[in-house]
Amino acid sequence: MNDDTGHGFPAAHCAGGSTVSEAAAGAILTIDLGAIRENYRRLKARLAGVRCAGVLKADGYGLGAAPVAAALIKEGCDIFFVALLGEGIALRKSVGPGSDIFVLNGLPPGSESEAVAAALHPVVNSAAQLKAWRETARASGRTLQAAIQVDSGMSRLGMPPAEVEALSKEAFDGIDIRYVMSHLACADETRNPANEEQRLAFERLRRMLPAAPASLANSSGIFLGAPYHYDLARPGAALYGINPTPGEANPMLPVVRLQAKVAQTRSVGEGAGVGYGHTYHARGPLRLATISFGYADGWHRRAASAAWFEGMRLPFVGRVSMDSIVLDISALAAGRLGEGDLVELIGPSQSVDDAAGHAGTIGYEILTSLGARFHRRYIGA
Repeated sequence: MNDDTGHGFPAAHCAGGSTVSEAAAGAILTIDLGAIRENYRRLKARLAGVRCAGVLKADGYGLGAAPVAAALIKEGCDIFFVALLGEGIALRKSVGPGSDIFVLNGLPPGSESEAVAAALHPVVNSAAQLKAWRETARASGRTLQAAIQVDSGMSRLGMPPAEVEALSKEAFDGIDIRYVMSHLACADETRNPANEEQRLAFERLRRMLPAAPASLANSSGIFLGAPYHYDLARPGAALYGINPTPGEANPMLPVVRLQAKVAQTRSVGEGAGVGYGHTYHARGPLRLATISFGYADGWHRRAASAAWFEGMRLPFVGRVSMDSIVLDISALAAGRLGEGDLVELIGPSQSVDDAAGHAGTIGYEILTSLGARFHRRYIGA
């Protein structure tokens, strides 16, 4: 990836606004905003005219909600979803007016005025949240917008069927329902009967509510086909390069590249213990490199256990430490890798999903765990 200095964002960015220079950082996270834009275009093409939002919760899945939102706006995206009210307030300050921002988890009691001040729309998940938003509309003397979420079978967020059935017409006084929505629990398992069961439950529940556009599909839901698309899709993970179709070729472009700096190299003899607990002993003479990267940077101790350099796999030896990992570089020519050189943890040789598979987790957790000590380089804007 080539650096792009014309993107309009600071050279380094991370959650909370802290920055670290490329020279000072122990690792570099490169985020390709052009790939995010292309992934959005690919999803829109599959949706064939259905509107497509962008999910930016958890600071844009750890990659920076502000620059990701700016990239998506260039593609015509004007609807965003975040998880928490605080995320929505921060995003509004970043994108300004003109975009709709919905708060997926709803509003904590007593925070409704902050949502109004930031022009945010709650996703109403309970009768109590609906009542609070209705009273806020009455107190403000104007109609307020919201999405209504029903629980179609995930048992996580949304109004349970009994609550939906008990609602009166007056329950929505002063509220402009932008969308009726729900969330799929098993969309990444295309043959799971729960998908169709949820779709049918969603159909039944939304018929009990005032007529409004509908939204059901997440990233993987888009690939279930047109019956799941409705009026608005809400992709998150697929935008960031995570495979929405596990077990099949990834239809998305990779978005991130993670590289760590070599802090030191050394040679050790047979029998030398490496790392905490001496869980590894050299079976012969080895050349080792220690990189400035560890579990404090979000690399799970059970995640992918190798780095790469110019296509050569460099296995971890010993335990992953808080701030360092030791690599076996014996396969490289002597002197080929030295202090300050970069090795790849995520990139062409090892995808986010590859790293997640080694850890027994999902790409979402890998991305959102990546820490604040990296230099973050945005390209392709």
